[in-house]
Amino acid sequence: MASPNEFKPIVVGFLCNWCCYGGADLAGVSRFQYPSHLRVIRQMCSGRVDLEFILRSFIKGADGVFVGGCHLGDCHYNPEGNYDALGNSMIAKRMLAHIGINPDRLRLEWVSAGEGNRFAEVQNQIATVMKQLGPLGSSEGKSSEEMRAALQAAIDLVPYIKLVERERFRLPVRTEENYHKQYEGNPEFDALFKHMVLDKLSMGQIVGYARSQSVAVDQIAGGLGMPLPEVNRHLDVLAQRGVVKIEGDQVQVVAV
Repeated sequence: MASPNEFKPIVVGFLCNWCCYGGADLAGVSRFQYPSHLRVIRQMCSGRVDLEFILRSFIKGADGVFVGGCHLGDCHYNPEGNYDALGNSMIAKRMLAHIGINPDRLRLEWVSAGEGNRFAEVQNQIATVMKQLGPLGSSEGKSSEEMRAALQAAIDLVPYIKLVERERFRLPVRTEENYHKQYEGNPEFDALFKHMVLDKLSMGQIVGYARSQSVAVDQIAGGLGMPLPEVNRHLDVLAQRGVVKIEGDQVQVVAV
């Protein structure tokens, strides 16, 4: 019997109606065993899983997020629908890592309606990872307030990211191999992603941190866990845009 104090993770699962949801149903009918951590949200396509859905799941208290879709090439609506899920998950993982949340808390898998055993296997793997990481914020060393502020800054950036993804990040030939080549170990793309997404996310965090009152620059750096030179670089940009006013070492938000 489980201890009353044993951590019981909450994982929000966005499951494709035609494949992964069928796999989950088959796992249940077949009595394949896996922990009851999953809170299922049925989607008609994994491509419908907006980046904001993932981030908002965490801000609402999920310890992990699972996205399950058809195998690549088997999308029931659009031959490339689940490539949207792949791209969104890769963007989300980078954003989570940037704001100090372990990207292993997000898992994307392809599970067909006939793969009940695989569905159970994936959920058991997720449960193991969640138990190792603990509640959201514990392994990251951040309070719930810090988590919420960082996630909100990421959510606020989502409309912009959707435009950037379509105009600058979308691959002309969408294959799983090409996605991994672009998002993993590509210095040119890394620089582009940092410039177009991560730097703006950092600035959003700074504005959110300094919004309520005037704060010192080193206090911002310490509170957000950002290197001081990086904070100063972002503050210079924000000051030029008229978003913040800097007097001595004090920063005040004047426009959002």
